[in-house]
Amino acid sequence: MRIRAAMATALASAGILLAGWQSGAHIADTGTATTTSLGSSASSAGGTTTGTSGSSSATSSGTKTTTTAATYDGTAVQTRFGTVQVRVTIQGGKITEVTALQLTDAERKSAQISSRAAPVLRSEVLQAQSADVQTVGGATVTSDAYLTSLQAALDAAHF
Repeated sequence: MRIRAAMATALASAGILLAGWQSGAHIADTGTATTTSLGSSASSAGGTTTGTSGSSSATSSGTKTTTTAATYDGTAVQTRFGTVQVRVTIQGGKITEVTALQLTDAERKSAQISSRAAPVLRSEVLQAQSADVQTVGGATVTSDAYLTSLQAALDAAHF
């Protein structure tokens, strides 16, 4: 039963990573050149900066614009159903991605609830541009832990 929960969590995480990867592919399709470099980790207000990536592009008028994206890990929040931790990417003063690094998986049911709640929470956070969103019905513990970890990452980003 623990193996099923781990597999469900892994599949949910893979789905979230795939969505993030597709978002990155969309940026590449717009003609913006992207370079990524991982920096050293630093801790602030419970979050961890895990790396930055910068991109620059030349416009038709010959001027150069630069945008920088930074990722921050929230704190790992312990619940009775397992650990929840999220990573947020901020670019151009906006939340551009939220990735669940860990989701509750103590039981098969918790993994199912997490895999259902994580995409809903991600969508709501991206729309609201903050951690001030409502919890997902039937996933209150997971939602609270997700939003707590997210807020710690946003605090580390001074967002």
